Amino acid sequence: MLTQVIINVTFSLCVYLAGANIVNAATLGVSPVRVTLSDKQKMDTITVRNDGTEPVSMQLEVLNWSKEDGNDVFTPTRELIVNPPIFTIAAGGSQLLRVGLRGAPDAKHELIYRIFLQELPPPPRPEFNGTKMLMRVSLPVFVLPKIAAKPVLRWQAVRTSDGSLKISLNNDGNAHIQIINFSLSKPGSSQPWITQQASDYVLIGQSLDWVLPASADYSIPQSGASIKLFAETDAGDIEAEVLVSP
Repeated sequence: MLTQVIINVTFSLCVYLAGANIVNAATLGVSPVRVTLSDKQKMDTITVRNDGTEPVSMQLEVLNWSKEDGNDVFTPTRELIVNPPIFTIAAGGSQLLRVGLRGAPDAKHELIYRIFLQELPPPPRPEFNGTKMLMRVSLPVFVLPKIAAKPVLRWQAVRTSDGSLKISLNNDGNAHIQIINFSLSKPGSSQPWITQQASDYVLIGQSLDWVLPASADYSIPQSGASIKLFAETDAGDIEAEVLVSP
C-alpha cells in the first residue's frame, strides 16, 4: 500500500553556472501520498516531514484536476480547504495539514483535485552567491460520490502500421483508476511476454494509450490474435482478454 513518499532532489557534484553555485532542494517526506474524502469523511490529514538540516517554508495551492487529450489541466477551486496555507518546518520537524471539503460530494461522480506544496525561497544570506533549487510536490485528492464509485474499463489492442502494438484504456465509470503496471501474455501461457511499468491515472471519461514497439526480444501478435492482459491497479488486480485489431 502506498502510504509514504520521500522526495529528494540531490546533485552528486557541485555545479557552477556563471560563477554561481546551485544548492540542493529540500528533502521532504509526505504521508499519505493521496487523500480520499467522502460524505462520511469530509476531513483528513497529511504529514509533511523535513528530513533536511535547514528549516523549510512551504506554500499550498489547491486546484481542480482534469485531463484533456491526455494532458493535465489544473483550474483554481475553493471547494477544498487546506490548512495551514503557509508554514515553516524546522530541520527534523514535521507539519500536520488538515484537508477538508467545503460542500457536499457530487451525487454521481468522483471529484478530483491536486494539492501542490511549493517550497519558498529562504531568506538571502550575505555570503551566498548562487541559485537554490526549490521543491514542488503534488498529491491527488479524490472525493467519492454519494453513490457507489468504480471505474468501468474498456481495453483495446491495435497493431499499428509500423508493427507496434498500441494498448488503449477507456474509463467509462464514475471514478478514476491508476494503472501501476500491466503485462501481456498469450492465451494458454502463464508467462508474460512483455511487462509495462505505468503508474498512470485514467480519470473519468478519459483514455490513455501505451505504444509497445516491436523488439527482437518479443514478437507483436498479428491482427485477430487474442492476448491476455493482467494489470495491477489501485482498485485491485484486473485480468482481461483483448483481441488485436488491425
